[in-house]
Amino acid sequence: MTFPQRNLPNDTHAMNETPRLELTDVHKSFGTKVVLNGLNLSLAKGESVVVIGGSGTGKSVMLKCILGLLRPDRGSIRIDGEETVGLRGAARERILTKVGMLFQSAALFDSLSVWENVAFGLIEGAGMAREQARIIALDKLAKVGLDEDMANGDPSALSGGMRKRVGLARAIATEPDIIFFDEPTTGLDPIMGDVINNLITECVRDLGATTLTITHDMSSARTIADRVAMLYGGQIIWAGGVDEIDHCDNPFVDQFIHGREEGPFALEVT
Repeated sequence: MTFPQRNLPNDTHAMNETPRLELTDVHKSFGTKVVLNGLNLSLAKGESVVVIGGSGTGKSVMLKCILGLLRPDRGSIRIDGEETVGLRGAARERILTKVGMLFQSAALFDSLSVWENVAFGLIEGAGMAREQARIIALDKLAKVGLDEDMANGDPSALSGGMRKRVGLARAIATEPDIIFFDEPTTGLDPIMGDVINNLITECVRDLGATTLTITHDMSSARTIADRVAMLYGGQIIWAGGVDEIDHCDNPFVDQFIHGREEGPFALEVT
């Protein structure tokens, strides 16, 4: 299939410095199923990029390749100019110290208290003393609107929205250079989704971090993004500023953001 070429970011986003994160010609297949098929994407330092696309288009596979949970069949993934594909052991751990992650389900440890979840990377990753880590955890919880009374609580007793807040506090606790958000509003009602989107925007702005979010929620994309990229057919088929998306001439993007049945996706959704 031939995709429209306007604003295709295979030319990469224009930058005057080394990108914080850069994927070049990334391929990943599982047997005969091609998931990523020459994906190119570049993020500047401090930029918030949201990758949109339907279920099964490869958004999660892209994230797993960046994090080293999957190895691309070929292609390059660079963080601050350093090739990360194939890194193992201490070299991989060093790269991961630059990264924070908010998982789709928050992925909290029910065997740990709320504050211990937030401080997990500080204690287990950085080897910080528990009392110092607790002080930082309480500060990050406060930034997401949770008070000290909740810090000793059991994560299993939290609502979905509160679990997302704790997950966000954990993602920013180590003050990472890059934060990944995996479907941050999935499972939340529209009001709580908006709360989480605004918290993400505020926390990321305070940190000055670079962020990559994957989502199918256009409300989230519009709130979080500086730039939006659409993944389809294993490639980024359009990218542009969040203010451009409603006026772009890419028929795939137009159908997706308006949720129309008719369009180039029609054969796949009927």
